[in-house]
Order: sequence, then structure tokens, then C-alpha cells
Amino acid sequence: MAQTDTASRGNWNSKLGFILAAAGSAVGLGNIWGFPTQVASNGGAAFLFIYLICAFAIGFPVMVAEITIGRRTGKNPVGAFNALSGNKFLYSLIGMWGVLCGVMILAFYTVIAGWTVSYVFEELFHFIGMNGWATYVADTNNGIINAIFAAIFMSATVSIIVGGVSDGIERATKFMMPLLLVILLVLIGYVLWQPGSGVGIEAYLFPDFSKVDASLIFSAMGQAFFSLSLGMGALITYGSYLSKKENIPEAAAYVTLMDTFIAFLAGLLILPAMYMAQAQGVAIFDKAGHLLAGTALIFKVLPQLFHQLGGVLGLIFGVAFFLLLSIAALTSTISLLEVPVSYAIDEYNFPRKRSAQLIGLGILIISLFISFNISLIGVFVTIFNNVGLPLGGFLICTFLGYYWKTENAIAEMESGYPSVKQTIFSKVWPFFVKVICPLAILYNLLNALGAISYLQNLFG
Repeated sequence: MAQTDTASRGNWNSKLGFILAAAGSAVGLGNIWGFPTQVASNGGAAFLFIYLICAFAIGFPVMVAEITIGRRTGKNPVGAFNALSGNKFLYSLIGMWGVLCGVMILAFYTVIAGWTVSYVFEELFHFIGMNGWATYVADTNNGIINAIFAAIFMSATVSIIVGGVSDGIERATKFMMPLLLVILLVLIGYVLWQPGSGVGIEAYLFPDFSKVDASLIFSAMGQAFFSLSLGMGALITYGSYLSKKENIPEAAAYVTLMDTFIAFLAGLLILPAMYMAQAQGVAIFDKAGHLLAGTALIFKVLPQLFHQLGGVLGLIFGVAFFLLLSIAALTSTISLLEVPVSYAIDEYNFPRKRSAQLIGLGILIISLFISFNISLIGVFVTIFNNVGLPLGGFLICTFLGYYWKTENAIAEMESGYPSVKQTIFSKVWPFFVKVICPLAILYNLLNALGAISYLQNLFG
């Protein structure tokens, strides 16, 4: 296959650019709508504490592994495993699986991301009294509306990827990530002063250690793994653009810190906002007494809150919130699209612009099909997110630990971190990559497949 040189692939202009882009890849809609309610429903700060441990004990070592593989080879996931294995097809399947998962996740994620944009219009139409139009654009079961906004979102994603690594992805994330933080902090500053928000703060920050058990620990671990965007080759791809002068463990630590910090801030916004909504008469619990989460929370509970606020305040709050979600989604979709685009550039020598446009169009066609068959989202989530990502992470760890070897990875880290072999990191990280991470990820994978429940029932 044709190969391309480093200059034609692109590079990050700075370590900050890489950190913001990698953190943007990790920060997605799951951080905003999934993490807060998981915390509140699983012991509050007790879950939060365990999540932070898992992010650094499981997520961080795998992230270092992916970035190191990418930088060592300077290639996309498929090319990376080919290069390290001597073009053995069996190992290239690990990279192919990552690319496939990224493509299929992007296909349904684009539809959901489109909803975040459609709700910006819902807020505007509601404010000016066009309630019929507000209801129309907010109907997530409307295939036409879903298709239109999915196409808009994919177009925005492609336009950034076409610009390349430094002038496209890096420039966009350097603008979007600070903007995301500013919007988050402003919204938090407002919500925390409102009636009812104190109950949400208590549910979020006060620990209930009586709820801590093995199930909660592995739930926190799974949340940490998924929230860091691991197992699908995105960080291998981003790592392939990283300069040899950069310290990989340090960069990975910054990315992990930023992702967990934004997840924490999201909880500090969402939980108080939910109880603020309850104080204004909005239902935030389902019939079983569980806090509403996911799309029910984002596209039903919170819009009701914004409408209850009314006037210019409700408009500003609603538009700002869905703009926040749109930015979080876009930083993730550009990393998801960059993986197959990088594959086309490296392995087939396709021009970046043509690759981005054709691959984006191909994925959009799948998204349009999903737009008219929303029930498929659950199927795709199960196969490619809940099963696909931990499978990818498990294979990456076992490949690096037992085939390429951790000593070769550490030798690569010496570029940018000359003293790495004299640090405790070089002693601890190999054990985590070879033993702790694969076992923990395997447990979550088996749990996702239902094997754990089956064995528990089998043996009583």
C-alpha cells in the first residue's frame, strides 16, 4: 500500500494543541448527561471518588499505551499494528476493529449530536412564540428533522477535518474547549444560587459509602474507560501526530485531568439544575423512583426548566446549555472522523480533503438511515460502544504487554522523557498494562455481554 510522509499527515503545533484536542475527543455527551446521574444514583461523592481512582488506575495507563503506539509508528490504528507486528494480518485486525467502532459510533452519535443543535432552534422558536415550530424541531422521532440536523453536524465536522491537524483540528479545539469551559462555569454560577439547587449539590458531593460494592466499583471503572475515549484508535491517531519532543505520560495525565475536571463540572451543573427544576414543578424521577438520565434528562427535563424560567433568561440559559452540548459533541465527532480519514491518507495515499468528504458522506448515509430508525441507536450502542470499546482496549493492552512489550514502549517514551526509566512510572505502568487493566476491562466486557450475570445465577 502507498505510504505518506509525516509532513503530509500533519503534526500538532504545540503540546497544548494535542492536550485540548485529545481532551475534546474524550469530553462528549456522556460526560454531560451520563456521568452526573450515575454519581447521584450511586453514592454521590463515594462514586465520584472511586471514578477518579479508576480514571487514573485504568484509563490513564491505557491512554499512555495508545498514544505511545501512535507516536512510535506515526500511523493510523491499522498501520500502527501492521508496523509493530511486521504486517501480520491478525494484529492488524485490532486496528481495523478500532476504525470500525469509531465509524459506527460516529454514525449514531451524529444523529444525537444533531438533536443538540435542533434544540437550540427549539429554544429560539419557543421564545418568539412559534410553539408549533418549536415542537416540530424538538421531535426526536421525526426522521426528516433528524436527517437535516445530522447532515448539518456532519458538514461542520468534515469542514474542520478538511483543514488538517494543526489548521483544522487544533485550531478548532483551541477555540471550542475554552468556550466550553466558560459556558459551563457561567451556567454553574447561575444555577448554584437558585432555589432547590442545594439538594442537588448534596446528592452530588455528599458521600454515601453504604452503596459502595463491587458492582459500583466496576460501574465507575466502566464510566472512566468510556469517558476517556479509549479502545477505538482515536488516541492512537492523535498520538501519531505528536512530536518526539513531548513527554507522553505527562501529556496523558493532563488529558485525563482535563476530562475528569470537565465531567466533575458537568455534575456540578446538571444535578443542581435537576433539583432546581423539581423545585419549579418539573418531574425528575421516573415511576420506579430513579433519577431521569440520558436523553430523557437532556431533551425533556431541562427544556421544561428553561421554559419555566421564561423570557430572555430562559432563552439565554437554554441556548447556552444546548450550545455547550453541541461543542462537546463536535469535539468528539472530529476525533471519530479523523480515525478513518487518517487510515485513508496513510494506507491509500488519498488527499485529506477528498478522504474527509467521501468518508463523511458514507457515514452520513448510515446516519440518515438511523435518523428514520431511532431504535437502532440502542443496538449500535450495545455492539460498538458497550462491547466494542472495552474489547478494543483489552486487545491493545494485551498486544502491547505481551507482543510489542512494555520495555519497547518505555524506550519510545524516552523521547521527550529521557529519565523515564529512573522513575516509579516505568516500574508500575507495565504491571497495570499487562495485568490490572486487561483484567478490569475484561470483567466489564463480560458484564456487557451478560456473562457475569449468567455465572452469578448459575452458581447462586
